[in-house]
Amino acid sequence: MIDLKRLDTEKKNPASAHIDELSPLDMMRVIHAEDQKAVDAVTPLLPKIAETADEIARRIRLGGRLLYCGAGTSGRLGVLDAVECPPTYGTPPELVQGVIAGGTNAMFRAKEGAEDDERLGEDDLAALSVTELDTVVGLSASGRTPYVVGALRYAKQQGAFTVAVACASESPIAAIADVDLTALTGAEVVTGSTRMKAGTAQKMILNMLSTGAMIRLGKVYGNLMVDVAATNEKLRERALRIVMEVSGCGREESASALQEADGRAKPAILIAAGKCTKEKAECLLQDANGQLAAALSLLKEEH
Repeated sequence: MIDLKRLDTEKKNPASAHIDELSPLDMMRVIHAEDQKAVDAVTPLLPKIAETADEIARRIRLGGRLLYCGAGTSGRLGVLDAVECPPTYGTPPELVQGVIAGGTNAMFRAKEGAEDDERLGEDDLAALSVTELDTVVGLSASGRTPYVVGALRYAKQQGAFTVAVACASESPIAAIADVDLTALTGAEVVTGSTRMKAGTAQKMILNMLSTGAMIRLGKVYGNLMVDVAATNEKLRERALRIVMEVSGCGREESASALQEADGRAKPAILIAAGKCTKEKAECLLQDANGQLAAALSLLKEEH
């Protein structure tokens, strides 16, 4: 039997004890004040988050992947972060993946019972052929979800780099993982509703892990997403603006460079800035390990 009284995320919050009696505005004030605590809970984790993002990037350079594994809200947050990486950073879909208890359908319709099966977590990661180059991030607000425990334990056995993202102290997943990123968000406004503060803190941590890793991999120049996948009108316009800003060229010249580079902003910048061919731009990027700043320096040296 689960002793809910011992879980930080299941305790009653005195600040919201009479929230059902408040006016709508006062309700929102209580919720908003509690949300601030999610930010505060993440702050002491920043040094470990930074080290973890750097290690994720190092492993991706070697051929590894970033895999999020969770159930319910936590699992959905992992899937959300994963599916945003390809359009934002031009990554292949398999590089960052979200694995959720109950499979794809659990994204849209809760399958709460799936989280209680440790073996299911093991099987789902085994199906992905996890290796020692991969990073597996286990997501569980309570830190004790059996599905995530099983997944992390299996990943550890395969030599993967393992990370626990939880919101309760002294959790089983934190004990398994190489890195413990536990954000102590405390009792929820609605008792046990971890989609609230706990979910907010987890989302912040995932944002930092993936964004930090992608920056380290050279997918951001300044604060521009230079590997953006220009797959719709908005993103095509964004790519064009990025090429114009970095290369210093006008709209027409930048658009021509983008067309030559098959819509990819990074080589297009080099084509526009250096009046070079697509092949030359690709060689410069390869020599610079995909880092645009280094490639631009090489281009400058040649001129």
